[in-house]
Parts: sequence; structure tokens; C-alpha cells
Amino acid sequence: MPVIVRPERQATVPLPDRCRWPGLDQVPRSGARAAAARAFFRQAVRRLDLRVELPGGRRWGGGGGGAPVMRILREDEFFARIGAGGKIGFGEAYMVGAWRADDLERVLRAFAAQVRTLVPRPLQALRRWHDARQPAVEDNDVTGARENVSRHYDLSNELFELFLDETMTYSSAWFEPGDTFADAQVRKVDGILDLAGVGEGSRMVEIGTGWGSLAIRAAGRGAEVTTLTISEQQRRLAEQRIAAADVDDRVRVLLQDYRDARGSYDSVVSVEMIEAVGEKWWPTYFRTLDRLLAPGGRVGLQVIVMPHDALMAIRRSYSWVHKYIFPGGLVLSHKVISDVLREHTSLQVVERRDLGLSYAMTLRQWRERFLAGWEDARALGFDDVFKRMWEFYFAYFEAGFRVGYLDVSQLALARE
Repeated sequence: MPVIVRPERQATVPLPDRCRWPGLDQVPRSGARAAAARAFFRQAVRRLDLRVELPGGRRWGGGGGGAPVMRILREDEFFARIGAGGKIGFGEAYMVGAWRADDLERVLRAFAAQVRTLVPRPLQALRRWHDARQPAVEDNDVTGARENVSRHYDLSNELFELFLDETMTYSSAWFEPGDTFADAQVRKVDGILDLAGVGEGSRMVEIGTGWGSLAIRAAGRGAEVTTLTISEQQRRLAEQRIAAADVDDRVRVLLQDYRDARGSYDSVVSVEMIEAVGEKWWPTYFRTLDRLLAPGGRVGLQVIVMPHDALMAIRRSYSWVHKYIFPGGLVLSHKVISDVLREHTSLQVVERRDLGLSYAMTLRQWRERFLAGWEDARALGFDDVFKRMWEFYFAYFEAGFRVGYLDVSQLALARE
């Protein structure tokens, strides 16, 4: 059964420092870029199953009566932000209320369904001049990784409690008909543990503790567990939950970067942590898995992926998601995983299951629960900009999984 431990009210970094929006209240000037953004946007939405309503009753878009509706409320600001910031500006315009949608996920899905063709091919070559580049400060070296993780995961344990299920699991569930949310999360955890061969007497290391659910489940199977996190708040609550489950004699929680991990383990597991590693560090991450794995052992890995050609197109870009949600992050492709494993390790993929639709369902649950609990989040000190930002984040990713632009896979890795 899930272990339920309520997060304590904690002395965190003050919320104004965590939820600040430098420059967001400064509307870019309208000009040539805004005019170009207006022309591009109008042309692009003609091919989308979408209706765009503008002030004065004007309508754009290729959608019919049943299509989702996007309402642009402050027209000049909307196009000025897109002209100045491209995709970042599109998300920021939602954060500040310059546009709205009755069904945000369906609106974003209309864009996601055509994401590879929205920009005409002749203009795609200009992306490297227009798209912003990741700031050097967000590199995922040991210091940068801790700061990047802290900016998201150390916001407040109480905030995450508002929308996660009782297992406090912040990754894709694995839904089957009739599941509760917690059932689907436990199935996901069991799936990874099965792929990694975790059982009685296993020596297991987990890279990315979260709030301890997988470590607790593994210890319940009789494993001896070492689990690593670089989030102080997550470690604190994970240790409380592990003690409440009465498995603290079999689980060690270390505040430690994966690169500093030592030992030899029968099973190595990591659930949706590699997305925070960054391209530069992928070889180091996979070499670490290889180094930690004992002869005859197995790795269980859950990873978000995208088509390889899409990854190659955006891998150098700095996006709204980087700026506001996951600094320094980048999802992978199955080709990248296979290539890095072949070139840098003795491991290979030996089993795979794909759960993309389950992730869409998971994100829908998170968004609905987040919005339903918003007044409690407001009481924690979060503002309406934060509300719109996280609503956009959940809907943005759900749309990507709904159309197949994103997927999530459980992989077993082993040596030949």
C-alpha cells in the first residue's frame, strides 16, 4: 500500500526568490519583429484545427465549429512578445494573460500536431540565429546541476503534495483499465523494478530519489537500497516516508551527485532523471550506470524521448520550458541512447516498453489536481503568474504526448 506522509511546513528559500519573473512585466515594443510574428502566426494557424478569436470579433484559423478556441485578449502585446521571444514569448504571453483558451491542452495539441511544419522549411535554417541559446550558468556540472534541480524540486514539498497522488511519485504512471492514480504509479514502479531484476537480497542503487516511493517499494521486495538525490527538500521528506514505511534499516538516502556514486550493485534504477542531465553529460551519466553495475546485473531506466530528427532540430535551442520549468534539461531519442551506450559503455537495451499515452493521462491528472488545489497553493505564497505558468507546463507536455511528439519508455539495460 502507498505510504502517506504529509510534508512538514519547512523553512524554504523565500518564495519571492523562487517565483520571480524578471522583465516579464516589461512588454516588448511593437515593431518589425512584431509585424513579422503577426504575419507568420496568421499564416500558420490557417493550417491548424484551431479557431483564433481576436479583439473586435475577427477570427483566424482553419478549425470548424468543434475546434478548440484560442482567445487573444491583448493583441499588440501578444505579437510583440512572440516577435521578441519566439516560442518563449508565446508561453510568456499566456503567463501574463495576453491570451486564453477554454481548453488549453486542445489548443496546444493543435500546434503540437503540426510542430514540424509550422515553420516553412526555408526558414528553419534561420533557427540558429533567431532561437535563444542556453545560458552557460545552466550547464549541468556538479554545481549547476544542483542549482537547476533546486529551482524546480525545492519550490515546496507542500506544493507537490497538492497535485501528486498519495505515493508522491512525480513521473509517468502506467495506466491499465480500472486503475486509480496510485495503482498506476505503483504499476510503473513495479515495472522498473522488474526490468532491473530487483528482489530479495538485491543490492540496488537509485539515481534520483524523488520522494522515496521507488526505494520503499524496492525495500519491500527485500532489496538493500542506496538512493541518491541532490534536492535537500526531497531528501528530508523521503527519509520521513522511508521511516514511516519501517524500511529505514534497508534504505540509505544520500545527498549526492550521480557522478560521485561509488559501489557495485546488482540493480541500477533511474526514473526520468536523465532528462535533467543535459547533452554534454549524457556519456558521463551512462558510463556511471555501467561503472556501478555488478557483473550479471541489470539497469531499469525510465526516460522521456522524442523523434531523433526533432531532437537534432531543437537540441541547441533555449525554450520556454528551460527558462521557467526545467533549466538545463533536454529529452533524448532512442537513437541517442543506443549510440551513447555503444560508444561509451558495455551496456545495451535488452527490453523496452512505451507508455506515452499513460504520460498524457498522468499530466491531465496533475493539471486537474493542481487547479483544484490552487487556493491552497496561493496560501503557500504562489501567485497567479505561477498558476498560469504551471497550467501551461502541464498542458504543453500533455499535448506533446497526445500527438506522439513525445513518448516515455521503460528500458532494461544489460551487458552482452
